[in-house]
Amino acid sequence: QVQLVESGGGLVQAGGSLRLSCTASGRIFRINAIGWYRQAPGKQRELVAVIGGGGYTNYADSVKDRFTISRDTTKNTAYLQMNSLKFEDTAVYYCNANIRRQATMSEWSTYWGQGTQVTVSS
Repeated sequence: QVQLVESGGGLVQAGGSLRLSCTASGRIFRINAIGWYRQAPGKQRELVAVIGGGGYTNYADSVKDRFTISRDTTKNTAYLQMNSLKFEDTAVYYCNANIRRQATMSEWSTYWGQGTQVTVSS
């Protein structure tokens, strides 16, 4: 069974920083892309940043110059460094990963973490 667990959320003042972590565990052969999403009250879940297996990255325009996504392949872990946080960044942040579980079967599945709350005070 594959599980994703996020950590690092909390309460921070506007202008401050947080670093989120997402670790995948269980039977894993390979992880393709890993994405960070967020969902604010009254809004749909949106993509914040994504990183591929080859290291490419992409960001939502609203966070492009402030957030940095990275990964440690050996640890099956992804990070989201969030700087210059704004009140508008307040949301539950979720990790998402596309994972192949077996070497002998090319079947990919998508998994979600439970989410971690980020609250930015104005």
